[in-house]
Amino acid sequence: MASLGRATAAAPRPDSSCGPGMSALRISVEPHAPENLRAFVRDHLNTFNTAVTGFTEYHSVTILLRDDRDEVLGGLLGAIWGEWLHVAILWVTEPLRGRGYGRQLLETAEQYAVERGCTHAWLTTFSFQAPEFYPRFGYESFAVLEDHPKGHRHHFFQKRLGARQP
Repeated sequence: MASLGRATAAAPRPDSSCGPGMSALRISVEPHAPENLRAFVRDHLNTFNTAVTGFTEYHSVTILLRDDRDEVLGGLLGAIWGEWLHVAILWVTEPLRGRGYGRQLLETAEQYAVERGCTHAWLTTFSFQAPEFYPRFGYESFAVLEDHPKGHRHHFFQKRLGARQP
């Protein structure tokens, strides 16, 4: 039976010493780690990434489709870093699909990104989502991960921003 608690294991070390003043190290699996611990790890990687690349400007991207009661009926979530827009999520409620709202969300995000100096965008989608949607707006496939999740495909797309579309 799986436990919802923490799983721990000793971290492998080349020798038995941890260094002056250090206690023994351990690896812990924490599926429900608090957001502040997740942010701690993310922030340290981001510090390294910006030091190595020189790209320090980061923008979160949240673009929402709302009705007249302010209810959210769709949205695009992503991030801008290193002159690239990453579209992490694009969703429109089922009754509104096929009416151009996905296109409008995507175009709004791209314009927002261009205004912040982006030259490219990238995103992923699954075979059961909308892999046929993105090429209509200039996105080109650059990879497909087979059998992810099992029985499906994970599609990777990129686009040069500012390029004229047919």
